[in-house]
Amino acid sequence: MTHREAKVLRHLGQCRTLALGGHRDVCDGCGHERISYNSCRDRHCPKCQGTERAKWLDRRIEHVLPIPYFHAVFTLPATLHGLVFANRKALYALLFEASAGALQQLARDERRLGAEVGITAVLHTWGQKLLFHPHVHCVVTGGGLSKDGDRWVRARENHLLPVKPLSRLFRGKFLAGLQDLRRAGELDLPGKLDALRDDSVWAAFRHQLYGAEWVVYCKPPFGGPEKVFAYLGRYTHRVAISNQRILGIADGRVTFAYRDYADGNRKKSLTVPGVEFLRRFLLHVLPRGFVRLRHYGLHASSNVGTKLVQARAILDAGTPEPEGSGALVVAAGSPGRGSAHVPANEPWWATVLRHSGVDVLSCPRCKTGRMVRREILAWGPPARSPPEAS
Repeated sequence: MTHREAKVLRHLGQCRTLALGGHRDVCDGCGHERISYNSCRDRHCPKCQGTERAKWLDRRIEHVLPIPYFHAVFTLPATLHGLVFANRKALYALLFEASAGALQQLARDERRLGAEVGITAVLHTWGQKLLFHPHVHCVVTGGGLSKDGDRWVRARENHLLPVKPLSRLFRGKFLAGLQDLRRAGELDLPGKLDALRDDSVWAAFRHQLYGAEWVVYCKPPFGGPEKVFAYLGRYTHRVAISNQRILGIADGRVTFAYRDYADGNRKKSLTVPGVEFLRRFLLHVLPRGFVRLRHYGLHASSNVGTKLVQARAILDAGTPEPEGSGALVVAAGSPGRGSAHVPANEPWWATVLRHSGVDVLSCPRCKTGRMVRREILAWGPPARSPPEAS
């Protein structure tokens, strides 16, 4: 293991134990006590993403427009997996740039949409069996702002962009970027990859990749902003495996659930040695400081205060064209939030409570009292068995 991988496992092992400290809450009605231990807050931890997800959604919800959104997925072929794993930071970034660039370029084409779309992209590196499977999920606005910025151009009801041209454009952008990295000497080629230093071997490798069809698909649009909000909450802070998927740990082996997409999406289970389970999990530790969630087009930070505001103003004041028109053209008006389903200025902790459906301040025993913090538990290795956490 690398130092970083060992650090991630140490964090996960200490999460919500006395090693990280905690606090004791007491009900002001019935006197019921509850021990809670602190979280590790590591972004690879399956137990620590709920609060971070709520904070992120609280910051981003105002950027969701009152329109349908599409879900596009860009997947790298298995032939590239070894090279990508050896150059994760550079090639994960290239995966983002190629997928978002392909979406933006095709959307701007006057023969397609002829508009600038908004994109929120998140990197996932795992498949259902925890093997290395890098791909990017993109949530894309169902339309875009016209080039002159005066109109909103709506995508067709169940079609955003043609998949085959999108796939080939994505392939071309990624392989062009890969060639630039090799020419600049920025690719690490350890072990068996060392053969790619030879120009003829590299040329054959690129020819093979250009000859393959790269997997890109686009799902039908979401029903509205509320569903976009719920979807983002599921995908943005997901880790390689959740605790719910781990079915059992016994005799040095781990059994976990997965979906077999090749067999009608059936639920199945897989048992592997514990060391192999950890090896697969560690395949998905991100490079230090790498940002796995990025925004492009109307959602880019440089545009949220300008183009996105203009788009919302147009949509809030807009009226559709007569029947038969190919696009929705609306006139500019005053800006609005466009997300009335979320209370204005709601703090992140309120979002957590609202989406979890649980009031963590209520006493779980008497249901009427409120839990009041009475003691802070010092962190560090316990001298004796710690009290059980409720």
